[in-house]
Amino acid sequence: MLFDRVSVPVAVCDVYGAVLLANPAMAAECGVAPGRLRGRDVLEVFRPQQATQVERIAQALRLRHRSRYQVSVCWAAPGGAQRFGELTADPVSDTVEETPALLVMLRVLGEREPHAPAEAPARVTSAEARILALLAGGATTARVARETGLTTDGVTYHLRRLSARWDAANRTELVARAYALGVLASGTWPPTPALAPSAD
Repeated sequence: MLFDRVSVPVAVCDVYGAVLLANPAMAAECGVAPGRLRGRDVLEVFRPQQATQVERIAQALRLRHRSRYQVSVCWAAPGGAQRFGELTADPVSDTVEETPALLVMLRVLGEREPHAPAEAPARVTSAEARILALLAGGATTARVARETGLTTDGVTYHLRRLSARWDAANRTELVARAYALGVLASGTWPPTPALAPSAD
């Protein structure tokens, strides 16, 4: 079948994004056989980087607009690396009145290597973890003191200790290092500690 021989990752989806048919090149991007993609939501496999893009496309499809739609996406490659690229969806059908299917093509733009696990995660006390999470959320020293039950001098003391331990020049760098060291959970709001803190 010609569809299977196309080297570009291609899939046919229904108007809601469920995969009806995928070629081997598309399946290889996910590390599965083509049949394993059938029925899956293409935007769950290839995650959109901007939700607003998807909303605009869904609205256009409901109105039966027949434009080409592009979505910036990222996904996990079989080796564990994070790839990113662009999905292009073209509505196709035999007649204008017929509900279209989507011919979806994937263009790979790049890859981010998986991060090697840290040998020893940074350890912080529960008070330090709470202070860092509040700082990451934009809290002032006075607010951190109120929410942790410490004095402002107590908060400053903890911040100085952390800054010296991590060689951070200011609070912005301190928060950045907390994320880099895995002390604060990435991708959550409001910021929260990611690690079980050591005893105070």
